[in-house]
Amino acid sequence: MKQNIRFIFLLVFASLLFADVTAQNIYLSPRGNDNNPGTEDQPLATLTAARDRIRLLRKQGLIAQQPLQVIIRKGEYLMPETLTLSVEDSGTEAVPLVFKGEEGAVFYGGFYLGKFERVSDHLWKADVPEVRRYGWHFEQLYINGNRVPRAQSPNKGFYSPVSVKETVLVAGQGAIADLATQQIKIPVEAAQWLKGLSEEEKKDAVVTFYHHWDNTKKHIQLYNDEDTSVYIAGQGMASWNPIRTNSLFTIENIRSALDAPGEWFLDRSGTLFYYPRPGETIEHTTAMAPVLDKFITLTGNERTGESIRNIQFENIAFRIAGYRMPPGGVEPMQAAAPIAAAIELDFAGNVSFVNCEVSGTGGSGIWFRRACNNGLVEHCYLHDLGAGAIKIGETTLRDNPEEVTHHIKVINNIARSGGHVFPCAVGMIIFNGRDNELLHNEIADFRYSGVSVGWVWGYTHSPSKRNRVEYNHIHHLGWGVLSDMGGVYTLGASQGTTVSNNLIHHVYSLDYGGWGLYTDEGSEGIVMENNLVYNCKSAGFHQHYGKENIIRNNIFANSIKSQLQGTRVEAHRSFSFTNNIVYYNKGTLLSSNWADMDIYSDYNCYWDTRDRNILFGKKNFSVWQQEGKDRHSLIADPGFADVKNFDFRFRNKKIINKIQFRVFDYSKAGVYGTDEWIQKAKLDASVAGAFDRMVEEHESKVTK
Repeated sequence: MKQNIRFIFLLVFASLLFADVTAQNIYLSPRGNDNNPGTEDQPLATLTAARDRIRLLRKQGLIAQQPLQVIIRKGEYLMPETLTLSVEDSGTEAVPLVFKGEEGAVFYGGFYLGKFERVSDHLWKADVPEVRRYGWHFEQLYINGNRVPRAQSPNKGFYSPVSVKETVLVAGQGAIADLATQQIKIPVEAAQWLKGLSEEEKKDAVVTFYHHWDNTKKHIQLYNDEDTSVYIAGQGMASWNPIRTNSLFTIENIRSALDAPGEWFLDRSGTLFYYPRPGETIEHTTAMAPVLDKFITLTGNERTGESIRNIQFENIAFRIAGYRMPPGGVEPMQAAAPIAAAIELDFAGNVSFVNCEVSGTGGSGIWFRRACNNGLVEHCYLHDLGAGAIKIGETTLRDNPEEVTHHIKVINNIARSGGHVFPCAVGMIIFNGRDNELLHNEIADFRYSGVSVGWVWGYTHSPSKRNRVEYNHIHHLGWGVLSDMGGVYTLGASQGTTVSNNLIHHVYSLDYGGWGLYTDEGSEGIVMENNLVYNCKSAGFHQHYGKENIIRNNIFANSIKSQLQGTRVEAHRSFSFTNNIVYYNKGTLLSSNWADMDIYSDYNCYWDTRDRNILFGKKNFSVWQQEGKDRHSLIADPGFADVKNFDFRFRNKKIINKIQFRVFDYSKAGVYGTDEWIQKAKLDASVAGAFDRMVEEHESKVTK
């Protein structure tokens, strides 16, 4: 009898404890408690607690055969730790694990600091006791939700080195020395900020160098006031891209440089100083510092190769995740390749992020890294990023081809305003990966390339095949701080890869290499067609070297230096160039070695609004045709509707029909959906205006 009573009691208790389990819902609320059962009336407080509750339910066999949802009530959640998911958290195709937020569900990877107090009209301070108690440190700060810069000099623009000298200490066996120091003499106006600092303060200062396509970030090891030289240490400089006297640099994290609205400085005692912006008041100002560097990690079993699978994230905002520079600094690496993302996946299949937001990061946004497949990022807003938005695949070539990441779809997303910590980061990048799709995305306001595909230099084996980069709107890139970039940049053998129906414009580099479409070292087997490319610095299309690429049915218009560029002359067919329209009002038609390369060029239309006597290198059109190039091409006005206002529709098709040009609708590039979503994707007019002013300033220096 006692046993029966006990059994009935346990049944009743279980029914109360897991009252909502039959509905397959577990609830989170900002007012929840992790000791609660996770019901609608007694919700949990953290994602980790929800994960643990699900693990318990599965262990007890209480998961029904319908999708299991973690329902996240609207409101703010301060994440105490990164949500880590592993194989045991997998769903199935029939019963996926879904984390679903209500409108306004926001997770923060930081916490609010105490209130500021007034020091002077231009200086506030706040005490951060965790700094002195626990040695905590942070390198990003958000005031009222907006990223603000650490105290730096100059406030606008950059310095350039006076001289650079390297001393190799340990050469090693590679192309780059294992250990070296660099003596960098800096101009007097930069050196003034280092005078009078203690050795500790000097070593806390960070110098960031911009050299061609890379950034080097280092602490100052030594400063010599006699010759205004700073010394940094680490790996040797790469011979192909060292720091030069025409490189750029800034100095940050110096108290004395706290001299402009919006800047801040954190000293070792835990006092945070802030220079308020006009209109800010202490009563209405909040400060948040990042504690976590990652929001989520999903990791399968590396040893067995078993994947974590069938997990969905919907309608959730993840904001503010930090980055802390290691003591040795950050060595240069193209595309900020090794820099982590706030959401990272390894050995993961069928994981999706739909209608989510990722912002305020120290590194990149989302990275499908090793052995991932069938992932999805759709209708997400990734912005205010320390590095790039989306990364796919690894930089490492694995022996096991099954570990190549594949079939990741990135569709209808907004990726904007990146490179705040690592300017050399790419908006969206596919390293070593195959059969991935970047479709209908808005990619704008990055300091380097918009899209990059492939991670093998030259003609050796590359697994990056059949990737699709289509219907993307890619624009306002470069900002005149780095070089050697493209709206779409490719590397290595990429058979089956397509770059089509993209709208690419406003790409401006510091020095060389602000291109629209850029097939770099060893690019092979790529089709680029139906792209509209205009207002780039160096050329609309450039091939460094590659083979058997197809460039057809594109519009290239009004690049500044030249329209078409080819660099390396090789003993094979580099590419075919057919059915394209090239329209321009400045610069030259061709540059570098285009005229000497083995290319097939025909059925194109060329038009220089200034002069009908177009030169193909040093040859007129007649001589060019006699040599077998462009025999059926035309020098004629294609009849665009209004180039000045970027309207590239045709008034009539008489000319373009002669070159067999197929009209494509470039207005389909970019995001689609509701008016609200489409409006969100539009670049703010003030940002576009600042870009135009930057270009004018740079170009005015060239013409002087």
